[in-house]
Amino acid sequence: MKGTGIPDIIQFKRLLRDRGLKATPQRTAVHEAMCALVHAGADDVAAWIAGQDGTRISVASVYNILTLLADLGIYGRRSGRGGKMVFDVRTGRHLHLYDTQSGTWRDLEDEALLTWMEAHFKGRRFRGYKIDGFEVQLLCHPTRKGPGRKA
Repeated sequence: MKGTGIPDIIQFKRLLRDRGLKATPQRTAVHEAMCALVHAGADDVAAWIAGQDGTRISVASVYNILTLLADLGIYGRRSGRGGKMVFDVRTGRHLHLYDTQSGTWRDLEDEALLTWMEAHFKGRRFRGYKIDGFEVQLLCHPTRKGPGRKA
């Protein structure tokens, strides 16, 4: 997890063990895929695994593993374009840029904004609700001078 917020395979196995689960080959393969992809749906993860060594795992099995890991708090999840569930291997404090044209996610580090939001919502009351936390996604689209393009 050093610096990236992504648990390495040893940390991942420890997280599973701490929750009474075994580090099966399928769960390990899914985590390796998520480490490479960071934000992905079950179909993306299954395709990545198949492309690595030809191991076949059904999309349904991958989805079940991803859902279990999200339910346990090991991964995050959010709804992408068309309601497609996208999982996030990083669960620490961070924001997201969501590209509305490609349907892809990118992490955004902005400590000042996160600190401001925490201070703003601390102690705020919404009738009938208690704030547990927040997730921020900024909707965006590429510009002519976007990432990887020359100015």
